[in-house]
Amino acid sequence: MQKAMERRRRCGNSLAAVALALVAAMLPSGEAKLSPDYYRSTCPDVEATVRAVVAKKVKETFVTVPATLRLFFHDCFVEGCDASVIIASRDNDAEKDAPDNVSLAGDGFDTVVRAKAEVEKECPGVVSCADILAIAARDVVAMSSGPHWDVELGRLDGLVSKAGSVAGRLPGPDMRVGDLAALFARHNLTTLDMVALSGAHTVGFSHCTRFTGRLYRHGAVGDGDGARTVDPSYDPAYTRQLMEACPPDVGATIAVDMDPVTPTAFDNAYYGNLARGMGLFTSDQALYSDGASRPAVRDFAENQTRFFEAFKDAMVKLGRVGVKTGRDGEIRRDCTAFNK
Repeated sequence: MQKAMERRRRCGNSLAAVALALVAAMLPSGEAKLSPDYYRSTCPDVEATVRAVVAKKVKETFVTVPATLRLFFHDCFVEGCDASVIIASRDNDAEKDAPDNVSLAGDGFDTVVRAKAEVEKECPGVVSCADILAIAARDVVAMSSGPHWDVELGRLDGLVSKAGSVAGRLPGPDMRVGDLAALFARHNLTTLDMVALSGAHTVGFSHCTRFTGRLYRHGAVGDGDGARTVDPSYDPAYTRQLMEACPPDVGATIAVDMDPVTPTAFDNAYYGNLARGMGLFTSDQALYSDGASRPAVRDFAENQTRFFEAFKDAMVKLGRVGVKTGRDGEIRRDCTAFNK
């Protein structure tokens, strides 16, 4: 009797999934109806399934936290939140192969691939990789002492992934606030959203080669030693700490924590660091130096609750960027490859 009931449940879920797919196919591109309850009837346990995989992965290595979160950002900022960054290519010309994406840690990709495999066992062909990535990004934040929020679901996986689409679409370590704000504005994200999302650097890490210009070649206009100085906005003690970890001839394998105070806790320490001249990137420290963003930095440094609320709101807004519907997307069977 129990097996018969289970077969009927799975059959009902499959029929409901087909119905949802037909509805999505009729929606014009860009008009996806996202909802936290999207899979209530078709895959009701999807979030619990993803959460279990994420928890296991985080237990294996904390790198899973910043890696998964960064993967979500890089995905949404290029082709929209459609898991196009996860596609693998034999010719190394997919989105993940672009210079700005080659530093994405493999643990983020592995988390989504593992979660997709488990979800497919329960609800084959129902849940997109894009939605799984969105859930996983929320879960890694919550599992590192950060906030929890309801993830809107209903995205389709994209059908395009090209390395050539990445250049100029992602925030760079040397960008100033004006350029950063313009980049975020393309996705209907405000300066406040930008400052809040930058707080993800409280659990990130960076390879030395991404910022050593600030340590040894700041303001350099030539090759002469006289042109090489330390960025004066760096705190002197922090400068010495970074120089010890990252000597001038350091290779691309050494990395340091973005937040040297509480590197494994998702908290508001990042903003206090900026006030003390401990922003690792130019783009970090600029948030405090620029009058347009400094008030938000100070507010978040003083009140973690307000930071968490702003971060949650910004993540929901980010998750709506470039969502695929109808013929513009699909539900991939394998997150690393298009179905056809």
